[in-house]
Amino acid sequence: MSVSRRSLIQGTAIALGCGLAPLPGLRRLLFAAEPETERILVVLHLRGGCDGLNLLSPASDADFIAARNSDLRVLADGSDAGHAIVHSQAAATEFRLHAAAGALAELCDAKHLAFIHAAGLIDTTRSHFVATDMIEHGVADSAALNRTATGWLARAMASRSAPSAADVVRGVSTSNVPSGVWSGDASAISVADLANGLAAPGGPATSLVLEQLYGVSGSAAAAADAAAGDPAAAGRLTLQSMATIDARLARDAHGKYVAYAAEPGVNYDAAYELGRPLKTLAQLIKLDLGLQAATVDLGGWDTHEYQPGRFHNQVERLSQGLSAFYNDMGRYHDRLVVVVVTEFGRRLRSNRSNGTDHGRGSVMMVLGGKVAGGKIYGRWPGLKAEQLEEGVDLAVANDYRQSLTEVVAHWHGEINAANIFPGFKPAPNLGLFV
Repeated sequence: MSVSRRSLIQGTAIALGCGLAPLPGLRRLLFAAEPETERILVVLHLRGGCDGLNLLSPASDADFIAARNSDLRVLADGSDAGHAIVHSQAAATEFRLHAAAGALAELCDAKHLAFIHAAGLIDTTRSHFVATDMIEHGVADSAALNRTATGWLARAMASRSAPSAADVVRGVSTSNVPSGVWSGDASAISVADLANGLAAPGGPATSLVLEQLYGVSGSAAAAADAAAGDPAAAGRLTLQSMATIDARLARDAHGKYVAYAAEPGVNYDAAYELGRPLKTLAQLIKLDLGLQAATVDLGGWDTHEYQPGRFHNQVERLSQGLSAFYNDMGRYHDRLVVVVVTEFGRRLRSNRSNGTDHGRGSVMMVLGGKVAGGKIYGRWPGLKAEQLEEGVDLAVANDYRQSLTEVVAHWHGEINAANIFPGFKPAPNLGLFV
């Protein structure tokens, strides 16, 4: 089924968390909004803790070479050498992107993809659950997490203008279980697949019962009521959004759904499990539904054992998936911004299972037509013993909220960063956008 019963219930339950009013004190951080060409934000979470040192290695760093086997780092020469990436962090060090990330290297060479290394949470937790909760809620410590019930994207969405009747779908999760960044946003729905349409679980009979249960109203009215905390309105909004999406899907003369046709040359199949949600998202964007933000997940990055082969496959999926999606979105490049996050990185040294355990700093990525791509941003802390965090990890030199603040400001146009990322005071911009 395209939408699970759990997702439908969650769509309603989110409204019970808290209704969000527009954020006060909006101030300019970057660009002004362009209403006639609304930007679209995509948040891709690499779940499990991606080894940023294996994805984008300081390949010529003597300390790195001494600490890791060759199959857990990107090589600077030979047949398996990675792709050189421009940087200004450490003049004597050559950074190389994983050899399986050829498609990402092409996006970087085209100046559409940028990297932020040694990025992540300033909190020292190595718990997947705690780190993920903090990142999804836009905070940096346990005390702030306890005080923050909503996700950072939900707060950012609440600060945008009120939805119009044309905004059928403002926010989408391509996973059956929505990301925590949506907590508190009643307008976001889960759309995992569109190959067989989009209907409530149980078919027409269930749809009829749900429609009678929640009543009917215009989508804009339902969105306003849902934002005010009305759970019935959240249900109506979900059902209306699903029905409208389903009605716009192409069908043949017999009423069967026509398979989505990507742009010529685009192949989502090479990305395996990442291809499906990205293809679904591309289809939704092209339906012109008023989509403003979406979340995508790619699991499998918790590489405690046998990392080399597993990591190679993961990088290949990520690289092929993002490339396919971006090429499919050719007409939308200037409107699109994709940010890639992970909860933490991995230890500098491998374990006895030829894997890596939970660490600290990792890599973030930003992709889009207005991205000042082609290089690595942020401060590089180094890998000497005295530069490591607790003597074992790449230190977090670049707070994840700094990059997200710049991304949200570019997408949104005007924000109060402290309202979206509580307690955070942005540093001077890294300069991620042109």
